Amino acid sequence: MSASILTVDDSPSLRMAIRIALTGAGYNVTEAGDGQEGLMKANAEKFDMIVTDLNMPIMDGLTMIREIRKSTVQTGTPIIFLTTESDDAMKQQAKAAGATGWLVKPFVPDQLIKIARKVLGQ
Repeated sequence: MSASILTVDDSPSLRMAIRIALTGAGYNVTEAGDGQEGLMKANAEKFDMIVTDLNMPIMDGLTMIREIRKSTVQTGTPIIFLTTESDDAMKQQAKAAGATGWLVKPFVPDQLIKIARKVLGQ
């Protein structure tokens, strides 16, 4: 069985690019359009990895990660930020919230796949 990955981003075109990259590498991908939808899906189903944007309407990625880390559903699930932000202070906030890693947009699909394989132990 291939790993299941939740992608959370408010940009439909970016979600499509992430989905194409990850499904092409053999992963099952579930999508959410904002942090609130991502949190709802993360609380309903166990994922092997979560990839999220930082800046989104309704609920941002930091808030979503903090809420996910309060739940036992995603205990130990790696969470990767995929964002335009590259500020060190923001990276520290993300790490403190429970993020596992950071990838800056625009991303190279092979780099995302490499990170996925690494955090999934493949």
